[in-house]
Amino acid sequence: MNNRIEKGDIVLINKSGKYHQQVGEVSEVDYNIFFVKIVLVKLGNQEEAFEEKDLQLKTKKPSLQEVIASIDKIIEQVDRIHHLPTKEKVELPNRLKYLKLDIPKLDKQLIQKNFDSINKILAETRETDSSASFWQEIDPNLDKISWWIRTSL
Repeated sequence: MNNRIEKGDIVLINKSGKYHQQVGEVSEVDYNIFFVKIVLVKLGNQEEAFEEKDLQLKTKKPSLQEVIASIDKIIEQVDRIHHLPTKEKVELPNRLKYLKLDIPKLDKQLIQKNFDSINKILAETRETDSSASFWQEIDPNLDKISWWIRTSL
């Protein structure tokens, strides 16, 4: 695992004080005039700046390959969703395949449009049957894709 802290990573704050042992998401990385790496960390609805030495990497943001693997895992689960209406039975796998093709192109609008459509179909489906076992596979992969979109584009 790459231990460099980058935008989108989840970090633990080791610095003594108000934020000690809190976990946040890196929103920006910069350098001060002394070339010390300064990391802006989102903590709830605020951001605070820390030196990299005061942070411990907890979770790397997903890589492109991990996001594509997550899309594949969701595609595998689509066949298990028996109560999908006919239109969505066709649209959902197609949108997932388009998303998989669009992600390497890094086209934010196209990726966001497809992801929003996928998310909407899955949210409506979840209302019908939220207890099915396939959600245990779909939800973490959907979260991983969302995290990558939010932090990479």
